[in-house]
Amino acid sequence: MASLKLNLRAAALIGSLLIGASPALAEAVLHRGNAGEPQTLDQHHTSINIEAFILKDLYEGLTIYDASAKIVPGVAETWELSDDGTVYTFKLRADAKWSDGSPVTAEDFVFSFRRVEDPKTAAGYANILFPIKNAEKVNKGDLPTDQLGIKAIDEKTVEITLERPTPFFLELLAHQTALPVSKASVEKNGADFVKPGVMVSNGAFTLQAHVPNDSLTVVKNANYWDAANVKLDKVIFYPIDDQAASVRRFEAKEMDLVYNFSADQIDRLRTSYGEQVHVSPSLATYYYAFDTRQEPYSDVRVRQALSMAVDRDFLAKEIYAGSQLPAYSMVPPGIESYGEPSKAEFGTLSQLDREDKAIALMKEAGYGEGGKPLDIELRYNTNPNHERVATAVADMWKNTFGAKVSLVNLDVSSHYAYLQEGGKFNVARAGWQADYADAENFLALSVGSNKTFNYGHFENAEFDGLMKKSYDEQDPAARSKLMHEAEALLMKEQPIAPLLTQADLWLVASRVKGWADNAPNEHLSKFLSIAE
Repeated sequence: MASLKLNLRAAALIGSLLIGASPALAEAVLHRGNAGEPQTLDQHHTSINIEAFILKDLYEGLTIYDASAKIVPGVAETWELSDDGTVYTFKLRADAKWSDGSPVTAEDFVFSFRRVEDPKTAAGYANILFPIKNAEKVNKGDLPTDQLGIKAIDEKTVEITLERPTPFFLELLAHQTALPVSKASVEKNGADFVKPGVMVSNGAFTLQAHVPNDSLTVVKNANYWDAANVKLDKVIFYPIDDQAASVRRFEAKEMDLVYNFSADQIDRLRTSYGEQVHVSPSLATYYYAFDTRQEPYSDVRVRQALSMAVDRDFLAKEIYAGSQLPAYSMVPPGIESYGEPSKAEFGTLSQLDREDKAIALMKEAGYGEGGKPLDIELRYNTNPNHERVATAVADMWKNTFGAKVSLVNLDVSSHYAYLQEGGKFNVARAGWQADYADAENFLALSVGSNKTFNYGHFENAEFDGLMKKSYDEQDPAARSKLMHEAEALLMKEQPIAPLLTQADLWLVASRVKGWADNAPNEHLSKFLSIAE
C-alpha cells in the first residue's frame, strides 16, 4: 500500500508540474539568425540592415512595411497630403503606447526627428530625412533644431513640412532612422536608454536581454496597439557571421531563419530542404570602393583599370551560383521611376577586351608591370562569400597587372564603423540595399557632402551639381534624366566599382508561417508565426 500511495503522489506531482509548465511549453519562440552583432540599438546611430531587423521589431514608425513590403500605416493611422505635395498631416493611433504604458505622442516624434538632425547627435543617417524642411541646415548647425519642419498640432497629430514634393517620403518614414524614441526615457536615461531593463519601445516587441556576440532576446509587448495579432511570444536573434555555423544550426533545428548563407551551398541545400531555401532578388548593389584621397586611387585611370579587370560573370556564376547578376551600374535594375540604369561603357566589351584596355590604362598611369608596383590592401567584412570574391579579385589583379594584393577582414560592425569614421584604405568591399525604391538612394552615396557613406571621399563638382538639380526638379522625366547623367559620370569616374546586383539568401524553416520574399528585404517578426 505504501508504495502505491507513493506512486500516486509522484504521479500527482508530475501532473501538477506539467500543468504549471504548459504555458512555457506552448510559448511561440522564433530563433532568428542575424549575420552579425549590431553596432548600436540607438535608431539614430544605426546604419546596417542587421540592426534594422532588430530595431523594427522593437519600435514602430509612422509608416511600416507589411509582409510583402508594401507601405502601410504604422503608428500613424491615417495621413493627409496638401495639394502642393509638401505638407503631411499624420493622425496617430489613439491606442498607440510605449512599453511602459504611456501614450505615444506627437511630441515624441518631434523630439525624435530633432534628435536625428541635431549635429550633436552625429547621426550618420541624418540625410535620410533631409527632404524635411530645414533638415539639412539644422544638421549642419546653420539653424536651431526648433526650425525643423515638424510640429505637434495636438497630442496625436504630427505635421511635417517638406522642402519640396518627395514621392518616396512615406518610404523614408519606414526607415529605422525615422523610428521614434521615447522622449521621457531618453531625457531620463541618456545613452542608457538602449539597455535591457531600461529601453522603452513602442513596437511589437520589447528588449528582454542582450548578450553581445551571443544572442539578443525580444519578447511580445503587451502594450503594443496590435498585440492581439502578434503571434510570437519571443524572438531570439543570433549574431552569427560564421555562415557554415549558421547552416549547421538550421539543420539541427536550432535556428528557424538564416540570413546570407554561403552561396556555394545553394544546390546542396535545395536538394535537402527544397522550398525552405529562398533566393530573393533585391534592390541591392555589391561594390568595391576606392579611397580617392590617396595615390594611386586618386587617378581615374587606375580606378577604371582595376574595375575593368574584374570578371563579374565569374563572380556571379562561380562564386554565387547564379544567385547574383553582373553589375556595371550603381543603381540596380527594377526601379520603375528610373528605368534602365546608366552603365559603365566598358560593360559592353568582352572580358578579354576589357583586360586589354585595363592594361593600357594602368600602363598610361605608370603603374603595374613596367611601372610603379601595385601593392593593394583589400578590406572586406568577415563572410565566406566576401572572402571568395576578394580572393578571386586579388587573383584577377595579380594576373592582369602583377599586383600584390593583401586581404584584411573585420566583423561587419567593425568594418563599416571603420569606413564610416573616415579610416583610410585602398579598396574596400561594401553593399547597399535600397532604403526606398528611388535611384537617388544609390547615387547620393557618392555626393561630396555625404561624409558617412561616401567611403572613398569622392569629390566631383559636376556630379554634385547634377544631383542638386535633380533635387530641385519637379518633373519626374526631367529628374530621371538628370540622375542618369549623374550616374553616367559616376560610372566614368569609377570611385566605386559595382560588381554584382544582389539577391538575398535566406533559409526559412517550414514551421515559419507568414514569410514573403520581397525586394526591400523587409521581414518584421510581427507578421510571422510558428506552426509546430
